Amino acid sequence: MMDPLEFWTICNANGILLSREQVSTFERFHNELIYWNEKVNLISRKDMENIWVRHFMHSLSIVKSQLLIDKAKCLDVGCGGGFPGIPVGIARPDLSISMVDSIAKKMKLTSMFAEHTGQRNFTSYTSRMEDLAQNKQQLSHYDYVIARAVAPITSLIQWTKPLLKKNGKYVLLKGGDLTLEKQDAITAFPNLSIEEIQIHWNGIEWFTQEDKKIIVCSFIS
Repeated sequence: MMDPLEFWTICNANGILLSREQVSTFERFHNELIYWNEKVNLISRKDMENIWVRHFMHSLSIVKSQLLIDKAKCLDVGCGGGFPGIPVGIARPDLSISMVDSIAKKMKLTSMFAEHTGQRNFTSYTSRMEDLAQNKQQLSHYDYVIARAVAPITSLIQWTKPLLKKNGKYVLLKGGDLTLEKQDAITAFPNLSIEEIQIHWNGIEWFTQEDKKIIVCSFIS
């Protein structure tokens, strides 16, 4: 099982330079996840020994990709226990991260986890994703919508497109063969551009073995 030092070393080797304070924040988040997951099912029980890689590093693949501009506003849709939003926000405190999930007990814990980072760049909302577009007064317009294995591309765009800035992008963590899913999205949104980026971490084989990738979607004017 990975420890904080190994996590820091591998992140550093992959271009994500974390301070000692940031690693300590990740360690606290890790320990709180383990404690609370026994009471509320936030992540798969079989992943409990793999939080550093399968949840923290997977989320940080967005940071590793260097896709997000400085001081961007990001909407994390269906964040569950805070993924990918909290790891991204810890590593990139310049970003503003709004996290949304429909399950109140999960969002209560996610809000607590975010508060315990000591950072002020997190906001949490409890809402059905289908209702997001109705909440324009509550939610603002975002540079990016980020999500991890929540729903098909078409559904995510249908739910959140009114909340995306004109030149905004979707940055989605997915895996496997997405050919049909991408075709469906382009059929639904003919001016949609989709880029597929394979996730690769030096020193960690899991992402390649599991065919993990980042899907970047934007609209062609």
